[in-house]
Amino acid sequence: MPVTVELEGRLARITLARPPLNVLDLEHLGLLADAVEEAGDAAVVLLRAGEGCRAFSAGNDVKDHVRERAPAMLERFHRAVRGLLETDAITVADVTGDALGGGCELVLACDVAYAAPKARFGQPEIDVGCFPPVAAALLPRRVGWTRAVELIATGRRIDAAEAARIGLVTAGGEAGPVVETLLAKSPDVLRATKAALRAGGLAAAEEIYVRRLLPLADCEEGVRAFLKAVRTRQEPSTSPEDAMRALRTALRIVEAIGDPRAPREREGA
Repeated sequence: MPVTVELEGRLARITLARPPLNVLDLEHLGLLADAVEEAGDAAVVLLRAGEGCRAFSAGNDVKDHVRERAPAMLERFHRAVRGLLETDAITVADVTGDALGGGCELVLACDVAYAAPKARFGQPEIDVGCFPPVAAALLPRRVGWTRAVELIATGRRIDAAEAARIGLVTAGGEAGPVVETLLAKSPDVLRATKAALRAGGLAAAEEIYVRRLLPLADCEEGVRAFLKAVRTRQEPSTSPEDAMRALRTALRIVEAIGDPRAPREREGA
């Protein structure tokens, strides 16, 4: 299958497997949107390229940008993007090859992204007389207005190091370690956290904290376990150094007054 989703506990892996470049046509965009929807109940969603793919994704098929096909292309692709943006799962892009056009937009739709050194990023739509709607909406929020304008209006490609430097991706390297870290957290707390981040305001985040987070058993247990650990650390304890100091002090006192257990000579004997 060119697009697959694997559910393993709290992790959902979405794999793009249309080598060599993972170009997505109308059929595969529909499969991608369905996969994102299927992964919606996970705590962590990992988006990656399959084996044998040289690119994370070279984007949407250019033939689907013509006037007759573009509305269907946009509807399916944006359904996938909205699914990534609106899910309460933490979404992670593992970018092991080029992410161009729609591929770069998929990276922007994920919460965090990690890029291999060989990966390149770009929005080349301007060179075929188009612009990227998802990047137009998301890239300024990720890298700032001036950088977004420059990248979209020129179609310039950047390497992984620059992408990390300007904040397009989280960091260079593999996504595996951060996925493992996320999976070690409470899935319910993670999803509540993502909901608060998406809410985009203090009042909304406070409501999620009170109504959604506080009733969770994982929240109550986590706080109580932390407080118990703090109390344990604060309880007084005798260190080996303190014990030796006390022993030396006792010996000095004994030497000064004599051992009270030793028999004393009778006076006048």
